[in-house]
Amino acid sequence: MSDWNTRLEVKLAGRTISPITNFSPSFNVPHTVIHSLEADGVGYVRQPFTFTFTLTIPAIASAVADLTELAVTGGEFAIAVAEKKGTDWAFSSLKFGRCMVSAAQPSNITVDGVPQATFTCMALNVGVED
Repeated sequence: MSDWNTRLEVKLAGRTISPITNFSPSFNVPHTVIHSLEADGVGYVRQPFTFTFTLTIPAIASAVADLTELAVTGGEFAIAVAEKKGTDWAFSSLKFGRCMVSAAQPSNITVDGVPQATFTCMALNVGVED
């Protein structure tokens, strides 16, 4: 049985500001089919990829304020896999660099549990290593 001792973390200026409790990526590589007078679908043009995601972090310390400030100022952050013990993560390295926040949605404060904040983001640089 796997012992999951790794997690995704938000990194700002090389320091971890928060672990990520929920991460939902969406990757899109659009293509436009090229037709000619002789035939349909003779080729395609690949357009730039887009990588967007939503992440949820605990609304503790200054992490939510830091990401909200990045949203307002257009600043960038990174997401990385943090391995605490073991080698049971699916990738040896997972890098989302030059990430930017496009929307923020804090949760309501509840009596039990930690409040969460959800951010809609985009990554301009994506890299994965096996």
